[in-house]
Amino acid sequence: MRACNIFLTALLVVASVALNAQMMPLGLHRALELAQSDNLELKAARQQRAIAIAGIQIAKQYLNPNITFGVTRDSPHESLAMGQTFEIGGQRGKRIAVAKEEQKSADIDIAALERSVRHRTRDTFFRVIAARSHGMQAKAALDLATKLKDTAQQRFDAGDVAQLDVMEADVEQARAQAEFETTSQEVRSAEAELNALLGRNPEETLSLEGDLKDVSPVETLPSNTAKALVGNSAVQQTAQDLNTEEKRLALAKASRVPNVDLQVNTSFNNPPSYRAALGGQIGMSVPLFYHGQGEVAQSSARLELLRLTLSALKLNAAAQVAAAYYDYLAKSGQATQYAQKIVPQTEKLATMAEDSYKAGKSNLLTLIDAQRKLNEVRRGQVDSQLAMQVAFATLEEAVGVPLDR
Repeated sequence: MRACNIFLTALLVVASVALNAQMMPLGLHRALELAQSDNLELKAARQQRAIAIAGIQIAKQYLNPNITFGVTRDSPHESLAMGQTFEIGGQRGKRIAVAKEEQKSADIDIAALERSVRHRTRDTFFRVIAARSHGMQAKAALDLATKLKDTAQQRFDAGDVAQLDVMEADVEQARAQAEFETTSQEVRSAEAELNALLGRNPEETLSLEGDLKDVSPVETLPSNTAKALVGNSAVQQTAQDLNTEEKRLALAKASRVPNVDLQVNTSFNNPPSYRAALGGQIGMSVPLFYHGQGEVAQSSARLELLRLTLSALKLNAAAQVAAAYYDYLAKSGQATQYAQKIVPQTEKLATMAEDSYKAGKSNLLTLIDAQRKLNEVRRGQVDSQLAMQVAFATLEEAVGVPLDR
């Protein structure tokens, strides 16, 4: 009974820990960690590493011996032969070297996908936050439109305004209602995409913590460019392809050395001459007409192609980093303008328009127009902050290393 109680207590503790983990708000860094560990696309891609390791095991294999046994009516009546092919010129070692380079290529492919998943997770994380901000703004606009409708109705009942103001307020409330319902669906869409990236059920409820305006400082363009020449996915992959091809060229040159076939044979039952006789032979192909020159030429040409491609990719990587860097600066500057100047001034104008309408100094259309502009500006601020986050993620992927501090 006591053991049963201990088991139930432990089970409740584990369940409580799991429930608390699910209820804890999910920050950006935690979301990125979960995407790296739980993303199903990444899990499938990491299986490539096991395939590449198996390729190394295949390259390490030795050739099997060949055993032949024969029976004939002629003398000698039975024969037994065993042959073995020996590779000379270090072909086996060079095959292993090629397989190891191919494993590195698989690792680079996986790392490139990890950076892509990180980029998409970051984008989607902030898209959820932006959609929720739009939703809160739409709800506030709906509440304000409802309040405005009530105010117009009260003033109409008091005889201060015409029925036209009531009709205009009613239309504005319907428009705000439609906008609120649309943003609610946008939130669900973004949450479903983020859940999928995290390897979760698309319908699972997410509790996120984060602010669209929070972003790590970005280093100078020369610093990011230097990182990209080493960490850029395309540059890394082409550089690795170059290393792999160099190993293939060495293997092609080694393969020009012919293999040696050694065979030991014996014959049995050859009366009256002998009962058993031992013999042997050695053989190899003579590279008279073909000695692997085609493979060597092809590999050499591919090496030159990869060298030229690598130079072009480094130039393109530098250009991509520069474009992403300046785009981030532009988006960051736009978000700063919204926060420091555009939104505060528009809020002030909206307050003045509301006070003016309540005092009977302006009509309802002026107030509605001011409120619409305020909603548009607030939505524009959220969009500018989201654009800044997207630009940061684009710069991070172009550089090829995390830029968060």
